[in-house]
Amino acid sequence: MTVHDVARHLPEIAVLREHCRSMAVLDAVLSPEWEDRYHSFDDRWSETESMASMWNGSGDEYSIVFSSAGAYVRGFDHESPMSPYAEDGPWPGVLDEVPDVFRPYVEEPAFSDEDGMPLVTTCMWRETGDDGWKAGTIDFPDEATEDPDGADHLFHLLVDRSPEAFQRWAEDYYEVTVDLEAVRHVFSSRPLTEEVVRALNSEIVLADLVENITEIGYPMS
Repeated sequence: MTVHDVARHLPEIAVLREHCRSMAVLDAVLSPEWEDRYHSFDDRWSETESMASMWNGSGDEYSIVFSSAGAYVRGFDHESPMSPYAEDGPWPGVLDEVPDVFRPYVEEPAFSDEDGMPLVTTCMWRETGDDGWKAGTIDFPDEATEDPDGADHLFHLLVDRSPEAFQRWAEDYYEVTVDLEAVRHVFSSRPLTEEVVRALNSEIVLADLVENITEIGYPMS
């Protein structure tokens, strides 16, 4: 699976945004320490933008910027043969066709290293009026594996958005039992309650998460 396959499976922008927000809430409950979380969401990344992000602690990450213009997705798989460090720059085609409205994100310091190198092996975008997600025209490396740009493993929870998929992933990642009904509750965008928090993590209460959940922009009871 490459970025083109992922692009065909992503939902509308509003649905993706809500899904990312829900995953960030679940991670906030399962991992109260922000530094240890896999998924995050900043509802007010700027005055006009919100951002979903993933960081796995091993060098892989993604960012999704949501704005009135649409949504921009960039991912970085540090072991990909398409790493910008392999070619001293982004792989040809990954960023070349990004529309002007999203070009500022290509050079966004938060998405680059200390020398200004864009940390990207895979990229997608969708403008507000588009009927689907788009990605650049790319010749993948000859020695490519089944996941040459990292899109498969970076975005698998955006492709399979079922509560069951998240439960399986979270139990493996956090090494705890994850209550499926609580996941379903949050994936349905229902207000976060004391009962749901307790079902997911008995060591905290809802009041411990108010600041985080407010930043995410998710409703609370």
